[in-house]
Amino acid sequence: MSIFNEYNPWLIGAGLNAILLTIVAFAPKKLLTLAGIIHAWILGVIIWATLGWPGYVIVAFYFIIGSGVTRIGLAQKEAAGIAEKRSGARGPENVWGSALTAALCAVGTLFVDPPMQSLLILGYVASFSTKLADTTASEVGKAYGKRTFLITTLKPVPPGTEGAVSLEGTLAGIVAAGAIALLGWGVGLISLWGVLWSVLAAFIATNIESLIGATLQEKFDWLTNEVVNIINTLIGGAIAIGLGAFILI
Repeated sequence: MSIFNEYNPWLIGAGLNAILLTIVAFAPKKLLTLAGIIHAWILGVIIWATLGWPGYVIVAFYFIIGSGVTRIGLAQKEAAGIAEKRSGARGPENVWGSALTAALCAVGTLFVDPPMQSLLILGYVASFSTKLADTTASEVGKAYGKRTFLITTLKPVPPGTEGAVSLEGTLAGIVAAGAIALLGWGVGLISLWGVLWSVLAAFIATNIESLIGATLQEKFDWLTNEVVNIINTLIGGAIAIGLGAFILI
C-alpha cells in the first residue's frame, strides 16, 4: 500500500494529463504540435506529482493565457512578419523554454526541507510570472505598441525588433505577472509578499531579457529565443528566491 501511495500522484498526473492533452489535440485551434503535446504531458505529470493541483493550476493558467496572448493581433503580426512561428502552436522547445526553470524548482521540492521548499515554490511561481510577463509584453507591444524603443539606446525601432520595448507592452507584462502571482497566492503556494517579489522579479528579468536580445542574441547562434527564455525565467526565479530568502517570503 505504501508503494501505491508513493507513486499515486504520478499515476494520477499521467492519466489527467493524457485526458486534458487529448482534448487540446482535437481543439479547433492548434495550441501544441504533436511533439509539443508529448513534452507538455511530461511537464504536466512532473508538476502534478510534485506540487499537486495548486502547482498544476499555475502551469495551466500560463498555457491558456500565454496561448491566447500570442494570438492577439495575429493577422496583423503575420502580415508584418513578426508573428510567432506555426501561428503560436507550441513545440517541445517552447514547452521547455518556458517551463524548464519551473520544472527544476518543482522537482527540487522533493529533496529539500520545508523552508527551502517554500523558496523553490516561490521560484516556481516567479518563473511563470516572468515568462507570462515576457510573452504578454512582447505580443501586446507588437500588436498595439504605438512607439517601440530599443532598450539600450531608447531609439525608435520597428515592433518585433529584438530588445525592443513599448509602454503598452511593459504595462501589459506587469499586469500579466501580477495575475499569475495572485493566482499563486490564491491557491496557497505563496504569500502576499511572494506576490510582490514575483512581480518585481518578473519586471527585472524581462528587462534583462530585452537587454540580452538587444546586445547578445544576434552574435551567438546558440542563443535562440528558447535559450533566452530559459535564462529569463531562471533570472526571474532566482531573484524572487533571493528576495524571499533575505527579506521576507
